[in-house]
Amino acid sequence: MTPSTTVHSPFRLYGRSGELAVLDALSSRLRAGDGGALVLTSPPGLGRTALLRRAVTDYRERRDGPVLYAAAAPTEQRLPYSGLHALLCSATGPLPLAPDRILGSGITPGGLLGLLKGLGAEQPLLVCVDDAHAWDPDSRAALGFAARRLGAGSRVAVVIGAADETGFAGLPALRLGPLDDDATAALLDRLTEGAGEVDPVVRSELLREAAGNPRLLTGLAGRLTPDQLAGRTALPYPLPGAESVLDAHAAHLDGLSPDTHTLLLLAAAAEEHEPEGAGADAALLLRAGARAGLATAHLDRVLFAPTGSAGALQRAGSRVHFSHPLLRRAVLHRAPPGRRRAVHELLATLLTGPGAPPLPALVQRACAAPGPDAALAGQLEAAAVAPRPHAERSAALARAAALSTDDARRAARFTAAADQARLAGDTGRARALLARVGAHPAGGGAPYVRGMLALGDGPAADAREALLTAAALLAPHDPHRTLDALFGAAEAAWDLGDAIAYLDAMTRIPVVATDRAMAQYRAGMCAVLGGHTDRGHALLRCCLDRSDRADDPGELLRAGAAALVLGEVEEACRTGARALAAVRTRGPDALLPRALEQLAYAELRVGRHARARAHALEGLHAARRTGQPNAATHLHAVLALSASVEGPAEACAAHADAALAGAGPHGLTQAATLATWAVARADLAAGRPGEAAARLGPLVRPGPRTGHFATRLLAVPCYVEAVVLSGRADNEAEELACAVREFTLWTARTTDPQVPAQLARCRALLAPPEEAAAWYEEALAHHDRAGGDFERARTQLLHGQSLRRRRRTREARGPLRDALVAFERCSARAWADRAGGELRAAGEAVDVPDQGSGDPLAGLTPQQQRIARCVAEGATNREVAVRLSVSPRTVDHHLRNVFAALGIRSRTELARLLDR
Repeated sequence: MTPSTTVHSPFRLYGRSGELAVLDALSSRLRAGDGGALVLTSPPGLGRTALLRRAVTDYRERRDGPVLYAAAAPTEQRLPYSGLHALLCSATGPLPLAPDRILGSGITPGGLLGLLKGLGAEQPLLVCVDDAHAWDPDSRAALGFAARRLGAGSRVAVVIGAADETGFAGLPALRLGPLDDDATAALLDRLTEGAGEVDPVVRSELLREAAGNPRLLTGLAGRLTPDQLAGRTALPYPLPGAESVLDAHAAHLDGLSPDTHTLLLLAAAAEEHEPEGAGADAALLLRAGARAGLATAHLDRVLFAPTGSAGALQRAGSRVHFSHPLLRRAVLHRAPPGRRRAVHELLATLLTGPGAPPLPALVQRACAAPGPDAALAGQLEAAAVAPRPHAERSAALARAAALSTDDARRAARFTAAADQARLAGDTGRARALLARVGAHPAGGGAPYVRGMLALGDGPAADAREALLTAAALLAPHDPHRTLDALFGAAEAAWDLGDAIAYLDAMTRIPVVATDRAMAQYRAGMCAVLGGHTDRGHALLRCCLDRSDRADDPGELLRAGAAALVLGEVEEACRTGARALAAVRTRGPDALLPRALEQLAYAELRVGRHARARAHALEGLHAARRTGQPNAATHLHAVLALSASVEGPAEACAAHADAALAGAGPHGLTQAATLATWAVARADLAAGRPGEAAARLGPLVRPGPRTGHFATRLLAVPCYVEAVVLSGRADNEAEELACAVREFTLWTARTTDPQVPAQLARCRALLAPPEEAAAWYEEALAHHDRAGGDFERARTQLLHGQSLRRRRRTREARGPLRDALVAFERCSARAWADRAGGELRAAGEAVDVPDQGSGDPLAGLTPQQQRIARCVAEGATNREVAVRLSVSPRTVDHHLRNVFAALGIRSRTELARLLDR
């Protein structure tokens, strides 16, 4: 065993701050005179050696004391005490026991403990052993014995790096996991410094292949040329550079019997036709092992007792998994090609039979193929169809492409594989497969897949153009995907808020190529946007009626969109729930975020904000998992709208910021409109109508900066409320009249039951005081028919506030009390607080939630708290009066009481107090 007496300064360690903190704590205890031990365990390549070297380097740089450091040499594993010999040879000074006396005669575990304590008596001693699992058993046992007995006052710390805790049970252990995404990306940036810009697809493929293993990532990145990193040259497949990590994994299996190696190879090969992470079928392995001549007793011992395979295999029910994915790859990597092909042929034979699906056997035959095979490629392509999952079809098509002898067929198959990966929700894999298409574009297939990917994670304008181009190329020979491309282009135009572009894409859809429901949807949407509302609504209703018998996710999603355009929001919820169930049952996974988004939005329209939030959160996770940031942007907007009702305000602001940050670069006008509306609604709840009016004005007014054509009218009631409550109705009279006039026309067209009530509320806000009550009563009558606590409570709040402003406080208490109860029932916290403040101002006592000792305003009345916070924000008394619908004299009176209660004398002191 060769000692390592020089430890070079390591590279920066990424993503290991927690592990470094543990090592630093051990070093600190050592410097304080204590001792201890730590076992660092991990599979190969995760940075165990780098952490040990960092610990040694830091200790030596501080000159805290001597260091003993050794790394195992597997070739000396059978030589007794060779490990301890290497460790003691690393000492820089004389030792009480000469290292040469250890070999042959050995040293007792107690003798090693005494030796280490003796060295620690002079100066704190750090002992580091790397790859201790590869030490000889005697050295490992002696080191474990000594390490367990080093503690307080020993002045010796032992850090052991090993693949597992075998031989070191009872010692504190820290198991390293893969690096997280941020750390892996930062490491890749460092590895590719000086290589120029790394192509995003190449970057994604490297990160995917490395799976958080820093040594593997280093090997992969180091073997690619600058042209390959930049995407100018195609990547080699499989990617080179993994050999050292795979060899290190395979080394752990060297001591196993030949029969166990055979079974491990069968298990590794049997996973090739299975979905990723599904493991192998135990029954198939039993049959294959028996066919390969393995004894039944050996099969039972290995498959049913994991220790029989040195922990390499783990059984879970009817499935068998490798303990680490790289271990499976290592088994295949080390097997001779001829033996590996024979195993695949054996499995293919066992998987072939009457009633058996053809794809698994074909995949095994593809793995056994020594080179390109056009016939086998054709069979794979023919078998990669429904009902096989999209991920399996993608993998099979990629294998068919690799076996293809014709360049055009290879390109077409890689394109089809990319499309199936996209549908499976694996956008990174889809882009990597597209990169293998090469110079043969395969008709419009590649532009189609790129356009559909851009629809999920790129600028909407780019997606629209790519899909229109793809539709033109696909039209002569692929009518089905032509339809998908045109509907995708229309969806991109909708996200952009470009009604003309939406009509352009929809009118390109050939009527003869569509079924009846699709034709009705196309004609109905075109009629509505073309101004023929009655005819369009009739067609959309037909489309909606036909969806009762539908089970196709795409058709159900279109029916849900038709229901929203009609304003039949309850039907939109029902259809959205059916669409979600269809996607979960039939797929594809790529549609899951969209289905959840549409259902959540419909539930918002109905007023079920908590359910909308739950579905939107699930959709947000699905969008991130499937690589669709555009869907995540829309879902953030939905969550902002939900939080503008339920609170807290910080959640509304955070989701709105995320939506606006994603909407801007990708031109997602609908998401931006909804997010802005959400923030304005939160401003209204907090008593900031001026800010709300400023946000909503550009959305509802005609002009170049207007909101989305399909959603901006939903914000008109909030805009009217904000302008009136902020006292700007006279200044914006023309804009108000225009907005209400347009909202009135829309009310006559939509069947949304809340809209007539909202229109009556707007008219109440704009009416002379003596006429307002009648309009509020009409609005409440509409609410009674429509249902929904939140919108009714808003009307009651405004009605009560109007009565209180006219000094009719006794009459105001009834609607204000009803509003408070309704807001509390639908968990609208900020709105309940506003209603409670109005009710208290009307002279009725309301329980005040405990604000906690940390709030400097906790001792004030709710009205005083509201006035204090407004003043601290810089508002004048008159501005506060407008916000809270009280007189300036009332504000002045309360403010004097606030100053007295808090022991301050100025607005400046109040602002400082709240800042603290």
